[in-house]
Amino acid sequence: MNQIIKHGLKENWKQFMFLVIINAFIGGMVGLERAILPQIAESEFHIAAKTAILSFIIVFGIVKAITNYFTGALADKVGRKKLLVIGWLFALPVPLILMFANHWNWIIVANILLGINQGLTWSSSVVMKIDLVGEKQRGFAMGLNEFAGYLSIAIVAFLTGWIAGEYGLRPYPFYIGIVFSISGLLGSWLLVKDTKHHVIQETNSNQIALLKNIFWDTTWKNKNLGSITQAGLINNLNDGMVWGISPMLLFQKKFSLEQIGIITATYPAVWGLGQLVTGKMADYFCKKDILFVGMLLQGMSLLAMPWAITMPHYLILSVILGWGTAMVYPTFLATVAENTHPLDRPKSLGIFRFWRDLGYAIGAILTGIIADRFGINTSIIFVAIITIVSSLIIHIRMTCQDKISNTNEFIKIIHIK
Repeated sequence: MNQIIKHGLKENWKQFMFLVIINAFIGGMVGLERAILPQIAESEFHIAAKTAILSFIIVFGIVKAITNYFTGALADKVGRKKLLVIGWLFALPVPLILMFANHWNWIIVANILLGINQGLTWSSSVVMKIDLVGEKQRGFAMGLNEFAGYLSIAIVAFLTGWIAGEYGLRPYPFYIGIVFSISGLLGSWLLVKDTKHHVIQETNSNQIALLKNIFWDTTWKNKNLGSITQAGLINNLNDGMVWGISPMLLFQKKFSLEQIGIITATYPAVWGLGQLVTGKMADYFCKKDILFVGMLLQGMSLLAMPWAITMPHYLILSVILGWGTAMVYPTFLATVAENTHPLDRPKSLGIFRFWRDLGYAIGAILTGIIADRFGINTSIIFVAIITIVSSLIIHIRMTCQDKISNTNEFIKIIHIK
């Protein structure tokens, strides 16, 4: 068995591509809500308070964060593929509930199920791709993974916004979710293979020491892992704010549903497409520098958002925000992987993703409270400032031990080509 088990994208391209396609379905499930759910809350359920409207993001973030943690802990015991299939079972009722819910509490239930689905499926998919590619291509692998997921979010956010503008907020925009959930379940069950043999082979050759306390080392104690974890939390905190607050801001400024759909889709589209480049960069250049610049760009673009007026303004800011997020997202995962032993990796990734996705809930709660008391602009400025602070923590605390060797390897490849 060991003789036929090889690591790398080329060696495992079929399984890798199956997982990339599955990840596009996973992202599409989140895209269902991205552009129109705040409008449904206001127009159909007559919810005015920003904190109440953002309750669906709060619930989604908490449930996904907890599920991430347990997915990491159970990955080796239960198996990656089984967790992936189980995750899709939770997705099946989500589009139907969003289509026919007659009370906001049903929307909350849908987001509980969606959070479980995302935690199980996305975490399993990430770990399986890292298992397949080995040490040298993790950044590019994570770039492809996140590209598929977030480009799908963008496309579906645009489509649901357009469909809502043409045919109404419900039920038509959510029909896409039925296709995604069934396709994701069948693809995971019939096409994906478990990666346990790849893990066994890498474990035999890996030289990284086991972490003494995986939870606290990943959370803060280890300088590299801790810096990544805090930045992941802040990244999703500002993403949760953009998800929930920006459609409200644009709606207040008299943008149409179609325009809101385009603007809200631009950010994850650049985020998704950009990761094809930034993921590869993470394999060759200092991850600390990539993370610092990425978080700084996010903070600066958010800081300018309250003063934007026209659609081109918001499109430019969405592009900058998307590129900044593209720089950090695959780099987060690749850096966690390279700083952990294969036996620690699923748990460490689960802990990182626990804190990262808890940022959705923290961001929705903070920005909702601030928006209700001081206005939407103040909430955006607050999030921008803490995002900039997060970039400074990375700059001060992280180290770049891999910079010289990887840059030299990159230069060699250029000369060969």
